[in-house]
Amino acid sequence: MGQPGAGADREAMMDMDRETRIAWLVDHARRPRHAGPLAGADVSVPGGNPGCGDLVTLHLKADPAADRVAAVTFEGTGCILSQAAASILAERVNKQQPTFAEVLDFSYEEMMDLVGRDVADSRPRCATLALGTLKAAVKAAETNRKLKAAGHTEAGIAELRRAIAAAVEGTGLVIGEGAESAARGA
Repeated sequence: MGQPGAGADREAMMDMDRETRIAWLVDHARRPRHAGPLAGADVSVPGGNPGCGDLVTLHLKADPAADRVAAVTFEGTGCILSQAAASILAERVNKQQPTFAEVLDFSYEEMMDLVGRDVADSRPRCATLALGTLKAAVKAAETNRKLKAAGHTEAGIAELRRAIAAAVEGTGLVIGEGAESAARGA
C-alpha cells in the first residue's frame, strides 16, 4: 500500500532473522492489534481457509469523504500465521489509511514478503487470508456506496455481496457468506 515509509517498513521486516520474525508473528497472534468489532463499520466480511480451519472477519469503516479506509479491525480464529497476518495487516492499514485502490493493488506476493517468506512460503493461504478478506471488504464498501447512491435496497446490496464472494471461488479461500461454515468444516 503505497504510502510514504511503506518501503522502509517492509525493508525493516525483511531484515529480520528467522527467529526474530517468528517471535514477532507469535507476538501478533497472542496480542493482536486492532482485534474486535468496529463500531460504525460500513462492512463486515468473513473469510475462511477451509484447508486450515482459519476464519477472519474484517470490519471496515470507510472515510465518508473519500475512497479511503478510515479504520479496520478483525476477529478470528485459526493458526498463528493467519491471526498474526491479520493483526499485522490491520496495524498497517490503520497506520497508513490507504485508498481503496491501494488496498486492491497490494499484491499477495507483497503480503507474503510482509509476514516473511521464510515462514509463509509453506502456508500461503494462511498468510494471505486477511488480505483477501480486506480486498473483499473494500469491494463491498465500494459496491455499497455505488448502489446506495443509485437508490438500491439493502436486499439488493446483500445479493451483490454474495456475488463478490463467489468471485474468489477456486482460490482455496472462502470470502463472505459461507466462510464460517467452510472453515469449521475443515
